[in-house]
Amino acid sequence: MRVDEFPRPGEVDLRPLSARSVVLSLLLGTHPPELPVRDLVRAVERFGVGGSTLRAALSRMTAAGDLLRTDAGYRLSERLLERQRRQDESVHPHTRAWDGDWEMVVITATGREAAERAELRTRLTALRLAELREGVWLRPANLVRPLPADLARVAQHYTARPERSASELAAALWPLGAWSATARRLLDRVSGDRGPAVRLTAFAAVVRHLLADPVLPPELLPADWPGPALRAAYTAYQEELAKEVRARGSEA
Repeated sequence: MRVDEFPRPGEVDLRPLSARSVVLSLLLGTHPPELPVRDLVRAVERFGVGGSTLRAALSRMTAAGDLLRTDAGYRLSERLLERQRRQDESVHPHTRAWDGDWEMVVITATGREAAERAELRTRLTALRLAELREGVWLRPANLVRPLPADLARVAQHYTARPERSASELAAALWPLGAWSATARRLLDRVSGDRGPAVRLTAFAAVVRHLLADPVLPPELLPADWPGPALRAAYTAYQEELAKEVRARGSEA
C-alpha cells in the first residue's frame, strides 16, 4: 500500500457536510437503514439542514440510486448497503487469534487497462491488504473474512510465513505512526462540548479513518495504539445519535 494513501502524521480530513452527507451519515449509522420522512426532517434540523434543502437532496439521491422510497420514508439502496457493511466491519472488525501466518495475494492477470488495475488496487486495499511490491499483496491472517470468489480470475491466494520479522514487515507495509497520530487528533476533535454539525463532521472523518486501519494483530502494533479508543468513541456516538433520532421522532 502506498504511503500517500494515508493522511500525513496528525493530518485530519474534515470535509464540510452537505445535506446529502448528513442524510447518508444518519442512515449509514441506523440499523435497519431506513427512516420515516418525519424523523429525517427533525433529525437533520439540528445539523442546519432545512426542510426544502432536505427535500431537494432526497429527490436527487433517489434519482441517483442512493436511496429507495418506501411507504413511510427512505432507505439505503442495495449499493449503499454494501457501504454500510464495510463501515460496520471497520467499527467492529471480525478477527481471530493470530498464529503467525500471512495472507498473500499474487496478481496473475496481465494486459489489463489502467482503470482495471486501479479498481483492483482499491478492492485489495479495502480488504486491508498492503502491496509489498507490484502485484504482491500481504497481511497477517487474523481477519475472519473470505476473499471475494471473483478474485480468482486475476489473482492467486496463498498462506505464507515470511522470514523477515513480522513487526518490521508490518511497519514497512503500513505507515502506522501516521495513522496513530491522525487517530489521536481525531479523538481530540470529537471530545469536548462541540456543536452537532461539528461533531457529525468529525465523526464522519473518524469512519473514513477506521476504514484505513489495517486491523493488525495486537502484537504487531505500536504501544498505546489508538484504534480501540477511536472505535469506542464512534460506537458511543452512534448510540447517542440513534437515541436522538428516536427521541425527535417520538416528539412529532
